[in-house]
Amino acid sequence: MDTSSSSGKLVFHIFGALAEFERNLIRERIQAGLLAARARGRKGGRPKSLSKDKQALAVKLYDEKVHTVGQICEMMGISKPTLYKYIESSKGK
Repeated sequence: MDTSSSSGKLVFHIFGALAEFERNLIRERIQAGLLAARARGRKGGRPKSLSKDKQALAVKLYDEKVHTVGQICEMMGISKPTLYKYIESSKGK
């Protein structure tokens, strides 16, 4: 495709517009599907690795300052960022 000519630029812009149109259609379909799933009671997303009780226990162990962060993560079977996320969410309450 020769984009130095007027007709080449026109074809290039038409292809770009069609690609943008298709992308917007995909986005609309995805949003409609997510809304329909939520209406049926489906939540979606990755499940939490720990229950609320175990999250509270992990935060309690962290606050007691007896165990290291690595030890708490090993005991709970979670990563450090996950532990810190639980700690942050407990402070917001």
